[in-house]
Amino acid sequence: MVVFRALIFLALLASALSFVLYILTSQLRFRRWGILTLLWTLAAAFIFFAVLIVQRVA
Repeated sequence: MVVFRALIFLALLASALSFVLYILTSQLRFRRWGILTLLWTLAAAFIFFAVLIVQRVA
């Protein structure tokens, strides 16, 4: 569980770094990469917490 939390944190950090690079360079590829990274990270986090909730209930 600690490893998964660390991976989510690192993915969020990568997304933030992409947005910072977009602000500094104005290149759309960094914004696109940041949005994709953020969406996949949020999806993984929701699935992870859904599994935890199901395990608690069952």
